[in-house]
Amino acid sequence: MSTFTGWVRAVLRIGVGISFLVLIGAVTVQVIGRSFVGSSPVWTEELTRFALLYLAGFGTGLALLSGDLVNVDLVSESLSPRKSWALRFLSAILVLLFAALLIAPAWRFTQIGAMQTSPAMAMPMNYAHGSILLLVATLALAALLRVAGMLTGATDGRPEHLLGEVE
Repeated sequence: MSTFTGWVRAVLRIGVGISFLVLIGAVTVQVIGRSFVGSSPVWTEELTRFALLYLAGFGTGLALLSGDLVNVDLVSESLSPRKSWALRFLSAILVLLFAALLIAPAWRFTQIGAMQTSPAMAMPMNYAHGSILLLVATLALAALLRVAGMLTGATDGRPEHLLGEVE
């Protein structure tokens, strides 16, 4: 299971990296265009938005896997270890359920995008809308991995690296 989780992390990191590189490239073209040419290509605005959407799509699942997404440690860590584990487990189950419920609507949203075209890049919008499907799918997968890890004892559901923690 840890091997599969490692592969998922690697794929999500690569996705975040590529999204960030595209974002950097588009913004660089914008800045150079506006600074030295007088205007930047119109497609850079759209590409920047799409890159940000994919950055969130890949990064949300990755953040949940590492425990960096959203934590209310003040509440959960003040409880007994058993109750704290149960609260983290319940949170992972709820994230899994909500994300799983959103997969079908996100798929329909992506399909609708095939009938639309982006104005500046003339690209089918299902590529942009697919970022939402990616986000809920990676979130569901990360939550499923967390639930499975907690049930098997591979993880306790705590964030991997707490602030101030020494390795």
